[in-house]
Amino acid sequence: MNRPFLFWLCYQPYKWLVLYPFMVLSTFFFAALAILLASTVSQRLGSMIAGKYWARVIAMLTPMSVDLQGTEHIDSNKSYVIVSNHQSLYDIFVLYGWLPVDFKWVMKHELRKLPALGSSCEKLGHIFIDRSNRTRAIATLNEAKQRIVNGTSVIFFPEGTRSLGKGLRPFKKGAFHMAIELGLPILPLSILGTRDIQPAKSFDTYPGRATMLVHEPIPVEMFKDNVEGLMTEARQAIAFGLGEAVEESARNQARA
Repeated sequence: MNRPFLFWLCYQPYKWLVLYPFMVLSTFFFAALAILLASTVSQRLGSMIAGKYWARVIAMLTPMSVDLQGTEHIDSNKSYVIVSNHQSLYDIFVLYGWLPVDFKWVMKHELRKLPALGSSCEKLGHIFIDRSNRTRAIATLNEAKQRIVNGTSVIFFPEGTRSLGKGLRPFKKGAFHMAIELGLPILPLSILGTRDIQPAKSFDTYPGRATMLVHEPIPVEMFKDNVEGLMTEARQAIAFGLGEAVEESARNQARA
């Protein structure tokens, strides 16, 4: 990404003195709101209201704009196993702020210990999984299956962690096993541009534009005995979407 040095330099005081402190304060505020709504009204309302506005406020302050495409592939009355590539912390803001789906995260159990965020995620019914203990992880996923009904979906980052390069990391099979066992379609997503806003394992935040492409759901019926085939199909959809988005971005820059 081409970053004009003078603008980047001027952005640094704003980032450290305004954006990051507000991120911390807003996380505590919206976490408290999420807990209140989940406790008094419903988990779905707490997630969709507090999560959405938390993400959008941070995006506005960064600033980050989001181009969402493919929402015609979503049926709000259906549940999905959603899989997405993972480039940046800002993927979370894109998903919470713009994906029109009620969903549960599958996240590392270490995140439960984070102040405010961990307790609010637990109250909202998100799924903490201990990857170091396979038996416990399987038991957690089996318990979580009861929550993925009536239009509530579950999101996985099948790469397992944020990618440091431009390519996709190898996928883990957990999301695809769950989809087959529950008979739920896979909904692949491609997110592009967030690495330029904040690379993995970096504080080099910078304004930018993100794109999220929602692909056609993949029915699992034909993959009941072929989890590898289902995983390959989803991976190809996500990779193709990333390539499409790169080409579209290049065309837009050329026209500008």
